[in-house]
Amino acid sequence: MTGNLSSNRYESLTPKQLGFLFPAEWHKHRATWLTFPHSEASWQGEKLDRMRPQYLQFIKAISQGEQVGILTNDISLREYIREELDRIGVDLSRIEFVIKPTNDAWCRDHGPAFLINPATGKKMIVDWEYNAWGGKYPPFDQDNQTPQAIAQYLDLLSVKPGIVMEGGAVEFNGAGSLLTSRSCLLNQNRNPHLSQEEIELYLMNFYGVDQVLWVEAGIAGDDTDGHIDDTTRFVNEDTVVACIEEEPGDDNYEVLQTNLKQLRDMRLLNGKQLNIIELPMPAAIDIDGFRAPGSYANFLICNAGVIVPVFNNPNDDRAIGILEQAFPDRKVIPLPADEIIWGQGSFHCLSQQEPEI
Repeated sequence: MTGNLSSNRYESLTPKQLGFLFPAEWHKHRATWLTFPHSEASWQGEKLDRMRPQYLQFIKAISQGEQVGILTNDISLREYIREELDRIGVDLSRIEFVIKPTNDAWCRDHGPAFLINPATGKKMIVDWEYNAWGGKYPPFDQDNQTPQAIAQYLDLLSVKPGIVMEGGAVEFNGAGSLLTSRSCLLNQNRNPHLSQEEIELYLMNFYGVDQVLWVEAGIAGDDTDGHIDDTTRFVNEDTVVACIEEEPGDDNYEVLQTNLKQLRDMRLLNGKQLNIIELPMPAAIDIDGFRAPGSYANFLICNAGVIVPVFNNPNDDRAIGILEQAFPDRKVIPLPADEIIWGQGSFHCLSQQEPEI
């Protein structure tokens, strides 16, 4: 279970053995990576045109504090993006483009996992296999090639563990702990040949962590089988925001109460309990007859601040107030995502951060 590093010198060692780790999201970024939406895989017909203005504002917000790397399907799409970003006042020197065909827009899951080595100042990429959340949405072959394309663009070493993993399924405190959910990583549509203990070993060896903590499941409408980034997020080394549903009859009530109990029972590596900040769910978002997985926990922590999806929902203001208290040293930036959420994901799902060394 060593993977294959592109340098022979390292091919027998795991990233953890080499001193690499996946830093917390609040670690300073060099860039955030996105895959620009271009197909109707997630937003059909006019919905793609309706979500793009919100997506462009997301790019603008990120670019206030760091580079934005954009995977674009072809040259004509790159030119369209440049024109639109220039029109809304984005500094184009903050934008980097990699022209590469992709299947869909969810860069958190098909993009690279960036690791750093604090001792050497090196950076590398983990290239997990990607199967579109258990083979739900083929084709996904072009998305699965994304980490290698970015590794080549940045001239970084990469390693292929050889198993399915998604960035939205894992959450890090930057101090050796990783949070994930049983409903996703133990699902038979991911790695049916692996036990929980074997999956934990992969996570520790290839993310450079020492502890894997498990909650039960995810929210209604989440077609990823329960990604953690819709339910529980670290805001510092020993504090999480945990989503709760306040309506007992809602589909999310029981599962989020189960997750909350499990979080209360957890102990970090230093023996401490988690500090838990309860974060309300939006009032149910029903679009075209289906439950959308709207969640205020699907925020992106970037250099400019914490970009939080809002949905023109009764709970928007209360959630923003709670997150402002959870991030006292960062600006909280609420951005509309009511058109984006139709695709069953939001800002965190669409992005993957690249740490600065």
